[in-house]
Amino acid sequence: MSSENSSADDVRQVWDVVVVGAGPAGASAAYAAAVAGRRVLLLEKADLPRYKTCGGGIIGPSRDSLPPGFELPFKDRVHAVTFSSNGRFARTRRSRQMLFGLINRPEFDQRLVEHAQKAGAELRTGVAVQRVEQHGSAVPDRRTVAVVLQGGETVLARAVIGADGSAGRIGAHVGVKLDQVDLGLEAEIPVPETVAEDWKGRVLIDWGPMPGSYGWVFPKGDTLTVGVISRRGEGAATKRYLEDFIARLGLAGFEPAISSGHLTRCRADDSPLSRGRVLVCGDAAGLLEPWTREGISFALRSGRLAGEWAVRIAEAHDAVDARRQALNYAFAVKAGLGVEMSVGKRMLAAFEQRPGVFHAVLTGFRPAWKAFKDITQGSTTLGELVRTHPMAHRALMALDRRPASGGGEAGAGQ
Repeated sequence: MSSENSSADDVRQVWDVVVVGAGPAGASAAYAAAVAGRRVLLLEKADLPRYKTCGGGIIGPSRDSLPPGFELPFKDRVHAVTFSSNGRFARTRRSRQMLFGLINRPEFDQRLVEHAQKAGAELRTGVAVQRVEQHGSAVPDRRTVAVVLQGGETVLARAVIGADGSAGRIGAHVGVKLDQVDLGLEAEIPVPETVAEDWKGRVLIDWGPMPGSYGWVFPKGDTLTVGVISRRGEGAATKRYLEDFIARLGLAGFEPAISSGHLTRCRADDSPLSRGRVLVCGDAAGLLEPWTREGISFALRSGRLAGEWAVRIAEAHDAVDARRQALNYAFAVKAGLGVEMSVGKRMLAAFEQRPGVFHAVLTGFRPAWKAFKDITQGSTTLGELVRTHPMAHRALMALDRRPASGGGEAGAGQ
């Protein structure tokens, strides 16, 4: 079924899996559960398609996690990266093969949802979840979870997946603990054809003035996505960085079509990924790469895992079996994405202390550029790189030990 709204007769039916949130994580989860033949309901509070603050970079791990037959709606294909350090010491590195592709999130998310619907998932939009109950009068038996919608309607399920973002209701129910919180600001800037042509196939990554911050320019046809990100609590400085960044790029004279901001949140190492028959994935679980804050590949991969394990939870006949399957899901996430996050946290800590070293190595050291290409193209991950390449492992150990100097920014070109 693919209707937008269920009838009143469906209210008391028990779904195998209910997914809350129709972003990449939720759509991926709904697809995985539906393609396994289960009855799946996908709930989304907004009307689709909807805008989402996001650079829109699709790296190899994201591409490899898409449903079979999914055609990526690329706005551009990136073959070159210009690196700069707060506007200085710019250097461009190029690749014959595409590094990664650029998409607009409304179109990308909509296609993911359509694939979930084609697999058999039912979509309801314009519905917000008020709370989840696993005990009490709304729950008919121990194998059932009640999803209570705003307005009082109750939806019943054998398993629930929370993919409703880092500030969503399901993460709060599970007890997700968030560690690193960053503020991202972004502008979608329409530009003339002559300007767009200058950026075609090339992105800019600029290491910013605050510790751990950076900016980006992602070209998407006649629009440039320009954004910056830094630790939360530096709101005024982050806004000033974006304004300065846009000005020195010569883009201040163009009116943004959209200006937006959002918070990205990384999970704490001991944060739970489940509670009873409820799982969380994607942003709702705080899953993203801590250094780059890349989240699409984490959403797609964790969503797929959540959908697969929710099917097993739905089949569990008692709390012990449900708990076993939920623990297996947590193990699968931590064994893959958790390792990448751990390395990413170490990379961020080192980058905050020595951004100049990172800039010099990426722009002047061929193995570092090859590693960047391999990660973005999907032939390896940050975790695999450190685990399997002795040079990468030694470099990260050296950065872990290296003390910060008082002039970390000044060293950017040395």
